[in-house]
This record gives sequence, C-alpha cells and structure tokens, in this order.
Amino acid sequence: MPYASNDDLPPSVRGHLPQHAQDIYRAAFNHAFAAHAADVAREEIAHRIAWAAVKRSYDKDGDRWVPRGKSQN
Repeated sequence: MPYASNDDLPPSVRGHLPQHAQDIYRAAFNHAFAAHAADVAREEIAHRIAWAAVKRSYDKDGDRWVPRGKSQN
C-alpha cells in the first residue's frame, strides 16, 4: 500500500535511512506501486524500485547511509 508519510514507512526503512533518503524511498515506492497495479507482486516490485532509487543518491558507509560521495571508504 502507498505510504502517506515517512512515519508510515516500514521500521527497516525508518530506522536506517536519513530523512531525505526516506523521502526518496517513499516517493519511488508510491510511484512504482501505482505503476505496477496489475502485477500480483506489485508491493515487492515497489520495494525493490524504492531501494534502487535510494542507492542512486546514497551509499552505505558501515551501518550508516550517507549521500553519495560522502562516504569514508
């Protein structure tokens, strides 16, 4: 189901992503969920697309997500 706010996101997203990354995730998920309305796996597809959208702008640095180009690795 689409997410109305970042507070509605799954704990695995809220607890790990910074606020801006949560915004990206929510927008990408909601768009993909609507775009794949006829697909029986639409929720799984939407989550995968949302994570891919986050990974275009953020990198994982240890246990933190940081804007791309800002990681210490």
